[in-house]
Order: sequence, then structure tokens, then C-alpha cells
Amino acid sequence: MESTRNTAKTTSTATPRTKPRTNTGTKPGRPAAAASAPVLGTRALNRATLARQLLLTRSPMSAKDALAHLLGLQAQNVKPPYYALAARLDGFVPEDLSRLMADREAVRIVTMRSTIHTHTADDCLTLRPLVQPARDRELTYFREGLAGVDLDRLTALARDLVEAEPRTMRQLREALIVEWPDADPQSLSVAARCRLPLVQVTPRGLWGRSGQVALTTAAHWLGRTAEPADPAALLDTTVLRYLAAFGPASVRDMQTWAGLTWLRDAFERLRPRLLTFRDEQGAELFDLPDAPRPDQDTPAPPRFLPEFDNLLLSHADRTRVVPADLKGRSWSGNQAHRVLLVDGFLAGLWHLTDRTLTVEPFGTFTKDQRAAVAQEGERMLSVLHEGTAYDIRFATVAS
Repeated sequence: MESTRNTAKTTSTATPRTKPRTNTGTKPGRPAAAASAPVLGTRALNRATLARQLLLTRSPMSAKDALAHLLGLQAQNVKPPYYALAARLDGFVPEDLSRLMADREAVRIVTMRSTIHTHTADDCLTLRPLVQPARDRELTYFREGLAGVDLDRLTALARDLVEAEPRTMRQLREALIVEWPDADPQSLSVAARCRLPLVQVTPRGLWGRSGQVALTTAAHWLGRTAEPADPAALLDTTVLRYLAAFGPASVRDMQTWAGLTWLRDAFERLRPRLLTFRDEQGAELFDLPDAPRPDQDTPAPPRFLPEFDNLLLSHADRTRVVPADLKGRSWSGNQAHRVLLVDGFLAGLWHLTDRTLTVEPFGTFTKDQRAAVAQEGERMLSVLHEGTAYDIRFATVAS
């Protein structure tokens, strides 16, 4: 067991190893264009992504600004957004995010990949409509249970129900089955969730508080709707924001992040404003000209990340963070584990039980790495569990 205070600091650099070039004069999609672009190796992609994700050096930005920069945080469970921000922000305390949610400046809502995310109120209103095609596609899987159901009528009825008072999914099912007794109850509630932008009302999602999932519409909870926007312009803006948070990236990478298809046209519209690279397998990568691309040898300190962290879920090719020989090690069935990064890459799991932080490495750490992991663990515990004493223990190397 080791327990030390975290005083380590790192410095990142935005100087690329290879001078990037724009893609000019070559028609999109031709192999020659990709072949002529500079290559970014795995470590270079790793450092660039970590810099965008605020994981090389903790950022002084506010929780709200970080939520916006990262385009939301995976929130299948209540605690992950708090752990995610603790790993990324300097000076973060759980109340920072809880206050945003209590004040309705941040909400929990199903968006990318049909999963719950914590978003700023603005992003809730703009990103949810953007991924509506994926929600429509999800609804087709339940068509047998919705035979004979008028979806427009269901949408209107569900809206009236949840705006009258927040409803649990069970309450929504029970109310809707009265109208369609021959339908599948679960399919009815899923249809309501897919057709309507339903947010989880507080106290659900607040740090240290409990509360069942109760839903109402985003417009009702926030007291406003999104400003009218051209769909193509909104998509283009989101592509640029995605690259700022997850780039350099391919079209397939963003499609994986969003759970959408057919994004190539947006990238082609933006091509004149972007730089192009290729990875070691030859895939074309796009990036913002002024985005950080640190040297591949930039130090990457250990980071404790929550289950379902977007760092591990937002690229088609995850080898920039997950070594090929560790593919699948952060999951057991459908359950994701809390993960540890060492030197920027997946290096183990961690568990917090009975006032003990247990680190389960996938390999052997050096003495310095072990000390740095313990130091980072101590810092994480002091931020999220202030005043509670924990032991930090290293388990045997996982097979």
C-alpha cells in the first residue's frame, strides 16, 4: 500500500513532429490524397487526444466550460461525470457540477449512442435533435411491440403526461398501456423516450443525493427551446467541436461517437478549413489547424477514469488509447470497468470499496510509475471523498 500527496505537474507542447499540410488540389476520396498526407503514429494520436480531453495537464476551466468543450460526459451511472471532471480539471469539487444540475444549467439526457450523457443546457437543446435519426432507427427495433400504435398521438400524450409532472418509465408505461392495451408496455415507454427529448430531473444526478429516474421534456425543464438553426450548419459546427475534443479523427470515428451515419458530406464541406493526416493503417484523419498536437514523447501522468468514459468510446479505432493486446479488458459483458491510464494508455482497472482504492494493473509498473499512480489516486480521493480515509492497494497483475 502506498499513499502520497499529489504534487506532480506536467507540461504539454503543441509543436507537431511533422509539419501538417492541407489537402489541396486533390479530389476527396482519391487514394493519392490520403497517401500524401503526413502520418500520425499511435503515440502522436494518443498525446493529441489526451490534450483535447484535458488529460495531459488539468485545465483551469469551469465545469460548465469543460462540459461544453467535451460535448458532454457519459452518464450511464450517476458518479462517472464527477470522476471524469476530477481527472480533467484543476480545482474541481463535486458541488461545481451538482450546482449546474440543480440550477438547470446542465442536464442528463439520452443523446449519443443511445446512452445517457450529462450536457450543458445549450447542448441538450442542440445535440439531441442532431442525433434524432439514431433515435428513429432505434425505434424500428420495437416495431412489433408498437403494432397499431399511432406514434404521433403517443408523442403528444407522453408529452402531456411528463409535463404535467415528471414521470418514471414505469409510470409512463402504465399510463400509455391504457390507451394501447395490446401493445408491449416497454415498447411504448421506449417510443416516448425516442420521440421526445426527455431529461432526468433532479435530485437524480446530484453528488451525494439519491433519487429515482423521473422524466420531463427538455423544453419544460429548461423553460426554453433551441434557437432555429440550419441543420447543415449545426452539423458542421458539431464536426468542428468534435475535432476540438477528440481529434485528429476520421469520419468513422465521429460516426462512432455520435451513433450516426452519413457524415462524410459534412467533412467534405469543411475540408478546405481542415488539415488532413493519415494513421499508420492509412486511414484519413481530419483536424483543426490550430488544435494541439503535442510531441509524442510529452509526459502523460496517470489518470483514474470512470466507467464509460468518452475517451474510450468515441473512436472507431481505439488503439490510440487501448493497446491492441488489451482490447476488451475494460469490459465484462455489458458492464464497463473504471480504468487507469499510465503513460497515456489503458494500463489497468481500479475499484473503490470498503474505504480501499484497489489498483489492478495489466502489467508490471516501474517504481516511479507505481508511486505516480498512488499519488494520483490520493489526489482523486481527496477531491471526491474529502475527509474520508482510504488505503491504496495494488493487486497482483491481472491475467
